[in-house]
Amino acid sequence: MTPHFDPYPTLPLWDGEPPLRRPEDAALSEDYEGGESRLIKHLTNVSTPTLSFFPATAQHPTPCVLVCPGGGYRFLAWNHEGTDVVHGLLASGISAAILKYRCPDRRDQALCDARRAIRMLRARAEEWNILPGKIGILGFSAGGSLAIRTCCSTEPDYPHRDSADELSCRPDFAVPIYPAYIKADGPDWNPVPDLDPAKAPPTFMAQSQDDPYWESAYAWAIALRKAGVPFEHHVWPEGGHGWGMRKDFGNPSAAWFDLAVAWIRRVTESDSSSNRKPEVDPE
Repeated sequence: MTPHFDPYPTLPLWDGEPPLRRPEDAALSEDYEGGESRLIKHLTNVSTPTLSFFPATAQHPTPCVLVCPGGGYRFLAWNHEGTDVVHGLLASGISAAILKYRCPDRRDQALCDARRAIRMLRARAEEWNILPGKIGILGFSAGGSLAIRTCCSTEPDYPHRDSADELSCRPDFAVPIYPAYIKADGPDWNPVPDLDPAKAPPTFMAQSQDDPYWESAYAWAIALRKAGVPFEHHVWPEGGHGWGMRKDFGNPSAAWFDLAVAWIRRVTESDSSSNRKPEVDPE
């Protein structure tokens, strides 16, 4: 039986109109593709992004991971790449939050949402019993792309609104799982131009060889290697794409979560200055 964890009240990311809001967003009605009863829930038409925080059961402050479900920027794979991951992190003693970012086809808006979410976690670190210098980001597929962009995008930041926006939006570690949309077009193994790998924090990646987006993780691993950024990259011979937390596929890729948790523990326990606030921010 899956343990039940209660979140703190879900918070809207933005006080007032979100940045880059489109006029047609007012007509969007948030719902699940095919209905909420589907085994894998696809949440779409998100125009009001939110942050839901789940505290780990601990007396001392803990690291925290922001979870970004995938879905091709068309929808959010809400349970097996979202809430199920949160439950797994909590059971491992790691606080977690889930980002409901804007979709469909709102990549720049999603980047604003993710940057704002990291800042909100830092702003509430003392209240929520988390370490402000040990806040990471974990995402799948498009959410993996979003995780990497949150760390390394050179796209301009949104106009700051309050004191939280004066904090860094750069995560302290990143866990992109079978990321997509990272390799640039062409024969060279370069990432897309709006990414600066030198800005990346320590990174953990996992994927399958038969993943249709396999080139993205390889391109990013090469970029991290050239930039001197520490990373861990696991590749299994089969598993395809989109496994998330599901173990019923019978593929060895199901081992990714335990490996990721062990890695998160190593990188968050290696620095004694765990309460410092990061000073480096994407420009």
